Amino acid sequence: MIRTNLATRPFYNEHAVHLWLAAVALAVVAATIFNVSRVARYSRSDTQLATQASQDEARAATLRQQASRLRASLDPKQVAFASAEAHEANDLIDRRTFSWTELFNRLETTLPDDAHIAAVRPKIDRAGGIVLTISVAARSVDDVSKFMERLEATGAFANVNTLEEHFDDQGLLQSVLEAAYVPGSVKPVRPAGATE
Repeated sequence: MIRTNLATRPFYNEHAVHLWLAAVALAVVAATIFNVSRVARYSRSDTQLATQASQDEARAATLRQQASRLRASLDPKQVAFASAEAHEANDLIDRRTFSWTELFNRLETTLPDDAHIAAVRPKIDRAGGIVLTISVAARSVDDVSKFMERLEATGAFANVNTLEEHFDDQGLLQSVLEAAYVPGSVKPVRPAGATE
């Protein structure tokens, strides 16, 4: 067996090495082109954002100056007058949205048989909610308690409490109740045993 190389020129695996080096060089060139394009793109974006930020700051300064001039030109009496007018208009709108029919339907469905309502007075509180003062005449404390529980169970009444209670000459319990009322929040609930 001959172990020597008889070729005139020995064969080395140069072709594979050249291919591998070309692939590495191509990858480096591609990465360089990608990085350069990204740097250029981000540089343009940064320039645009800096320009936009300076324009926004200038516009904000202009708007602050305009707001200062407008505040200086406002008459506090006119502002107070406009505020009072707006408050009055809102109060009228709140009164218009208040439905006596809906309220009395709710009260009727929750009132026990041995009780009756003597008076109802709504008022608008500082937060814009409706607070009802309800005068009720009943035969017993249980009837008033049942009425209060049924009112809260509807979901339209909250914080139902007794302001005043006393028995009159006929032996009826006269109670004055106060409750927060949210009209239209839920449908009236008929008490158990009530017929339509």
